[in-house]
Amino acid sequence: MAVPARHTSKQKKRSRRGHIKLSVPAMHYDATTGEYRLSHRVSPKGYYKGRQVVNNNDNGNN
Repeated sequence: MAVPARHTSKQKKRSRRGHIKLSVPAMHYDATTGEYRLSHRVSPKGYYKGRQVVNNNDNGNN
């Protein structure tokens, strides 16, 4: 059974885990709607790159 020969110090352990962290999502300001949104995604109002690509007037009743 494998057993470490030496105790792993806090510094060694933390430096190894330094890349494990949360990242902030890339948010962009949408001038058309005046809201922030994730990049490369349609805004909640249906706009993408300044053009309306999704019609939000649909109530879901067909």
